[in-house]
Amino acid sequence: MTIGLLLALAALALIDSTSFGTLIIPLYLVLALDRPRTWRLTVYLATVSAFYFLVGVALMLGVGVVMDAFGEVLQSRPAYIAQLVAGVTLIVLSYRLDPKWRAKRGKPELKLQPRVGGPATMVMLGLTAAVLEVATMVPYLAAIGLMTTSGLVAAQWLPALAAYTLVMILPILVIIGLRAAAGERLEPRLERLRRWLSKHSASAASWAVAIVGILLIRDAVTYLFGQPT
Repeated sequence: MTIGLLLALAALALIDSTSFGTLIIPLYLVLALDRPRTWRLTVYLATVSAFYFLVGVALMLGVGVVMDAFGEVLQSRPAYIAQLVAGVTLIVLSYRLDPKWRAKRGKPELKLQPRVGGPATMVMLGLTAAVLEVATMVPYLAAIGLMTTSGLVAAQWLPALAAYTLVMILPILVIIGLRAAAGERLEPRLERLRRWLSKHSASAASWAVAIVGILLIRDAVTYLFGQPT
C-alpha cells in the first residue's frame, strides 16, 4: 500500500464526511440533544460507520465473485441498455432534487428533520440515512475501486476500510469535542453552519446523483455505440 493510495483514500473519506448522513444530520442532533444525552449521537455515528464498513466489505468480497458468475450477462447488450435507462433515470431524479428546479415549479424544498429519541431510534435513523445515501456513495465507491485495482489483500484493505470510516466521521467528532470544551459559546456558530449546510445539501445530493447517472450513461454509450456489435 503506497503513500499515494493512503492520501487518496483519506481525501475521499474527508469528502464523504460532508455528506447529509455524516455531517448535516449529526449537526442537527448536536444542537437538538443536551449534553447529558449526546451519547445518543455516538449510537447514530456507530450505526452509519458500521453500515459503510459492511457495505465496503461486501463490495470488496463480492465484486470478483459477481464478475466470475455473471460477467457475461453483465457485459451483454441488454444489461448495458438497462444501465443506460438507469443512468437517464438518475439524471431525471437529480433535476427533481435540485432546489432551483423545485422552486420554479412551486414545489416545496426537500428537508429532513430527524426525530430524536432513544438508542433504537438512533440506530433506525442511522440506517435510514446510510441506506438513502447508497446511491450517492460516489467517494466511497471510488475508494473501493482504488483498493480493488491496487490488488490489496484482506489484511490490507480491512484496516483501510476501518480507517476510512473513522476519518469519515472525524469532523463531527471534532465538532462534538469543541462543543464540549467551549460550551454554549459555540452554539450560534454551529447553528449557522447547520443552516448553511442544510441550504446546500439538496444541491449537493442533486449533483451527486447526476454524476452517478452520467457515469452510467457514459459507460453504457461507450459499449452500445462505441464498438462494433
